[in-house]
Amino acid sequence: MNRILLVEDDENLVFGMEYTLSSEGYAVTVAGSLEEARNALEAVNIDMILLDVNLPDGSGYTLCKEIRATSPVPIIFLTALDEEANIVAGLDLGADDYMTKPIRTKELLSRMKAVLRRNTKAKEEVSVWLSEHMEVRVLEGNVFKHNQEILLTAMEYRLLLMLMSHARQICSRTTILSHLWDSSGDFIDDNTLSVHIRRLREKIEDVPAAPQYILTVRGVGYKWNADVVGR
Repeated sequence: MNRILLVEDDENLVFGMEYTLSSEGYAVTVAGSLEEARNALEAVNIDMILLDVNLPDGSGYTLCKEIRATSPVPIIFLTALDEEANIVAGLDLGADDYMTKPIRTKELLSRMKAVLRRNTKAKEEVSVWLSEHMEVRVLEGNVFKHNQEILLTAMEYRLLLMLMSHARQICSRTTILSHLWDSSGDFIDDNTLSVHIRRLREKIEDVPAAPQYILTVRGVGYKWNADVVGR
């Protein structure tokens, strides 16, 4: 299930869009301001952002620029600003698409699916992930640190990919558990996840007790604390 962050302060529009998106199988998190959106991005693993431009505490352009500095998460602007300059500004900041209000539901759903497909394909086409001293050869399933291969179990490898594919974003324990369970077909409980995190840290961290890559966000989950570049 893809989780959508809807950043919009129009309560009537939010009500209709949240109902529609939920009916289509999306999990929806709503933010009515830039501050609420930033908090949501810290707390929840987001697969796509639907972003208004004019918000009570600033511009959606500002948030888009902030996000693009650390994350490739898909962004679609939803706004009443329909001049070409506004559209170009949004796309130049890194948005994947731009729709003007009033929003046509079927068109929005179609564009969302297209953007998600492109994003998934782009991830699949990347064969190597680089993150500081770490290298993951995705197609081969091999992991290296300082050019030395690290041997991971299948579960540790899936956990590593999960965290690195959402670099600089917080992955909640619930999201990780769901992902690992779905991927492996095995039941993974909360205690088992803690064990896998500890063992993964022991293999990839210089000082496992003071991790630099896999940070614990107390009460929420974990975060890969380095940029990831694909090639």
